[in-house]
Order: sequence, then structure tokens, then C-alpha cells
Amino acid sequence: MAVQGLPRYQLDKLGNTLCKDETEWTSYLKALGIVRDHHVRIATEGALVGSIIHHGFNKELAIISDDAGQFNIFLHGLCWVHAERSIHILIGFTERQQQLIEEVRSDIWQLYRDLKKYRITPDETKKSELNERFDTLFLQKTGFASLDKALKQIYKNKSELLLVLDRPDIPLHNNVSETDIREQVKRRKISGSTRSEKGKKGRDTFVSLKKTCRKLGISFWDYLNDRIRGRNEIPSLSEVMKLKIAQSFP
Repeated sequence: MAVQGLPRYQLDKLGNTLCKDETEWTSYLKALGIVRDHHVRIATEGALVGSIIHHGFNKELAIISDDAGQFNIFLHGLCWVHAERSIHILIGFTERQQQLIEEVRSDIWQLYRDLKKYRITPDETKKSELNERFDTLFLQKTGFASLDKALKQIYKNKSELLLVLDRPDIPLHNNVSETDIREQVKRRKISGSTRSEKGKKGRDTFVSLKKTCRKLGISFWDYLNDRIRGRNEIPSLSEVMKLKIAQSFP
């Protein structure tokens, strides 16, 4: 809450408390005099984070994002595909500038490929080497101002881009998540948003069920028929997920 800008005089009012629902939490904040929307949002987000940790959320679970601020919590890593995009969108106005962009992009993707290899067979020697290569690549001065600025900006995110060196189990991109939400984006572009909260919940629920069935190798149509007709021959999706995880990590 302090990092997100909740004033100290408001932060000091909060103590250890247990609220069973949103109504009770809202009343608690009002009683403390925390009523400004901005302050309520920060306090509520902080309380939710505290709650999920209290209920057993693993703080070592890494979150890989495109650098959107709302995902920068817990152990946070950055997507290399999104990071490189700041180089990809540059326009070289001379042959030399175009050449520099292509050379840098080539070096970035070579480093990316080597990081992928490191994930499979990590060792301390490779870790030091990749660390040094990152510094060399993103601290270089090419003489092309826009390119140098983009490289410097990427370097500022070094710890999040190289999180994989300490956690080889995490991915280097968030393409899987991007693919999962693409359908929602297409629906919004074509049909606009839903008209009610119930409509939003219904749309999100069915899309989530369909995506989950697809990942688990279950026919969504068969799953719907099974549930609607009350057969319950197909196990719950959570049980299938647990089984697949157990098979992947015996």
C-alpha cells in the first residue's frame, strides 16, 4: 500500500482485521475515514493481496507480463517478445540505421535462444556469461539515438528479463496468456461489450470453460451436454487438471 501511494496517515489507521465480505470491508474503511476512491482502491488491493497470501498463495509463483503495471506484484518477470518490440518498431532513415537495427535485433534473438537453452541445462558458468552478454548488448552505444534510448530502457528491466537465470522453470514470454485472451479481444472488436454484469460473467465463464476444455483435450460440446443433461460422466475440470499435473510431475 505504501509503494502504491497510500498516504502514511491513512496507512497507520489500518490494522489486522477480518472482514467476511465486501460490504463489511467497505464499512470498515468508512469507519476509519478512508473514503477517497483512490485510497479505497489501494487499501482494497493491498487487503486482497494479504488475504490470498494468508490463504496459502505461493509468493514464489512468477508472473510474466508485458510490463503492464497491474501485473508487477510478487515475483515478476518480463516477456522478451514484448521487450524486443521497442526495437522492432524503430524506423531507420538511413541504410546505416537500418543495418544497426537489424544487427541489434539479431543479437537480441540470439541471446533469447541461448536463454532458452539455459532453461534446459542451467549452470553457473552459463549464467555469468549470459549476464555479461546482456550488459554488453543493452549498454552499447550505436550512435543511433532512438536505438540507444530503446536499448537503455530495456536494460532498466534487466532483473525482470533475466529472472529466468535464477528460475529456469519460468517461461521467457507470455504468449500463452496472450493467446488465451485473444478471443475476448476479437469479440469486443466485433460485438462491443456486454450490457450487464450478468452478461459479462456469462460470457467470461463460457469462454473460460471452452478454453480449459480445449487445453485438457475434452470436447466442449460433450462437456456442455454432459452437464446440462445431468450425466456427470466427465470428471470435473479441476480434477482432470490435477491428474495431468500429477502425470507431468510424478
